[in-house]
Amino acid sequence: MNDRNPPRGSLGTARGTALYLGAILGPGVLALPGLAANAAGPAALLAWVALLVLSIPVAATFAELAARRPDAGGVATFTRAAFGDRAAAVGGWWFFSVIPVGASSAALVGAAYIADAAGFGRTAVTAIAAILLATAFAANHIGLRLSGGAQLVLMGLLIALLAVACAAALPHFDPANLRPFAPHGFAGVFSAAAVLFYAFSGWEAASHLSGEFTDPTRQLRRVTALALAVVATVYLALATATAGVLGGRAAHSAVPLTDLLAYGFGPAAAPLTAVCAALLSLGAMNTFIAGASRLGAALARDGAMPAPLAKGHEPGRTPHRSLAVLAVLTGTAFTGATWFGLGLDVQMRATSAVLAGVTVLACAAAVRLLTGRARVRALLATACTAAIGTALSWYLLLPLGIAVLALAYLRSRPGRPLPHPVAVRQGA
Repeated sequence: MNDRNPPRGSLGTARGTALYLGAILGPGVLALPGLAANAAGPAALLAWVALLVLSIPVAATFAELAARRPDAGGVATFTRAAFGDRAAAVGGWWFFSVIPVGASSAALVGAAYIADAAGFGRTAVTAIAAILLATAFAANHIGLRLSGGAQLVLMGLLIALLAVACAAALPHFDPANLRPFAPHGFAGVFSAAAVLFYAFSGWEAASHLSGEFTDPTRQLRRVTALALAVVATVYLALATATAGVLGGRAAHSAVPLTDLLAYGFGPAAAPLTAVCAALLSLGAMNTFIAGASRLGAALARDGAMPAPLAKGHEPGRTPHRSLAVLAVLTGTAFTGATWFGLGLDVQMRATSAVLAGVTVLACAAAVRLLTGRARVRALLATACTAAIGTALSWYLLLPLGIAVLALAYLRSRPGRPLPHPVAVRQGA
């Protein structure tokens, strides 16, 4: 590829920001406030704030890397430039493999809210989740321009709905709901931060779309800043309302967002939450599927996955073969999670463990590739993410197992060295 005149994609700043928001503002906001409150009580607010602060150097680091080398390989491309082919393959396999689990859990979360609002039973949850998954894959099959346009509408509606929920609930804030503030001590806050990592992962997903922007160097930093500002505002408002308005009820409610909306809309809260659930689920799945399908094609292009999957890796094209493989894996993960009845907490922590590995690896690559203040930010992001990742304990065996599979695949290709794309350019 000619770095002087790289192929240009179709994403502008508005659509790009919408896709970034879809990666961060996922369906986790439907369930995570309750899970975090259960782990830490009102002190879960500290975990929310800490992760928002951590998001600043993480987001800035991914923006710097993506602006220097906009490519569908995303994390794999950055890691290859810093640590070589094997590390790149491991990072790429981590992200590609976790998307089926993340998409499956996202669909199930959204479907549960929709079914609850409609008064349907558990059987309907599975059917609704399957429809949500099919819709997200269909949008990506048609093309990223349509997908990005749809995302722009979805994110606008979603942010408006979340703003209304918080505005309606915050006048009922009661300081008494913050006592006792930390019933489970620091350990509870640390545990809450581990499960909340699910809500803050996503910058790595968006990095795989960097090659789709019309002017990546100029747009990526602006898009990242806009997305970070929106995410910080929404999450802080939601966390504050959950702790100060719902109090102890948040830890035991399966639908905390419905409870918040009830202050402003009464009986209409349930159907409104169902709309929010659909928007969140589709928005998150849309971005993660788009990023992962392009990553699969880029990995195949670079020799880290079967060569036939490389078709369509160029910016502006849809990698249909990689997308098809991702659809099959997602269907398998969805069926398995449903069959074995895996709980939401288990699925979210498993997804967080793999994404934490991806983030640590990419930020460590940035430490080696960047200089000046950008390198300091990358070092901070690496250390903090690694520290939070330790709270995921045995879930970290999952990225370890995926790494073994990736390295085994590379060893099965004797005499076929991986192509070595142009490295990320050094810079401040």
